[in-house]
Amino acid sequence: MKFGIVVFPGSNCDQDMVHVLQEVMDADVIELWHKDHDLHGLGKGDCVIIPGGFSYGDYLRCGAIARFSPIMKSVIEFAENGGYVFGICNGFQVLCESGLLPGALLRNNNQLFICQNQYLRVETTNSAITRNCQKGQVLNVPIAHAEGRYYADEKTLLEMEMNDQIIFRYCDKEGNVNDQTNPNGAINGIAGICNKQRNVFGMMPHPERASEAVLGNTDGRILFESILEILTQV
Repeated sequence: MKFGIVVFPGSNCDQDMVHVLQEVMDADVIELWHKDHDLHGLGKGDCVIIPGGFSYGDYLRCGAIARFSPIMKSVIEFAENGGYVFGICNGFQVLCESGLLPGALLRNNNQLFICQNQYLRVETTNSAITRNCQKGQVLNVPIAHAEGRYYADEKTLLEMEMNDQIIFRYCDKEGNVNDQTNPNGAINGIAGICNKQRNVFGMMPHPERASEAVLGNTDGRILFESILEILTQV
């Protein structure tokens, strides 16, 4: 059981992820450079993580250039063969640009970069990253993005609702979801989703920044505990 962390030019959360997985969760980790043409032996029972940052300086659309890095061909094949892939912030953008997740991430509705703690409501426990949560549970997880406004067309949204693909919504401390609790204008308050096959996940908030007591917040740790539990059973 290993985690492979993809590093692009401009990734800036890769070492945070390495630290949490290695030092906090006691997991095996390898770093995957964007020019690599394979996943260095990762296979069934492993997970690829695409961390946050500003891949390729966020030129064009966020994640649009990273999608064409050599490593992504292997990541796409890995996902299509059932491997677990988890994209956070810029990683979520890359997964949408790659077609591994539906929809797109657009500029925040206030046209500003937003960096703050943000409450999230768990919408489903039928995912590898929320299986240890409770439906309706509220987590406090930091966000830091300028293009985090999730969008999908009406047909796609309906399919996602029917398939239970919406994992997180932005909310307040009590779990209320409305325009006032939505920091970036994401459609239907969506903060995280999965694919139909339930092996690819994306979220804008940063659970790796809320996974150890020294930071004063451990709400994000449960997501890593959940996927570790799944991987040990594969």
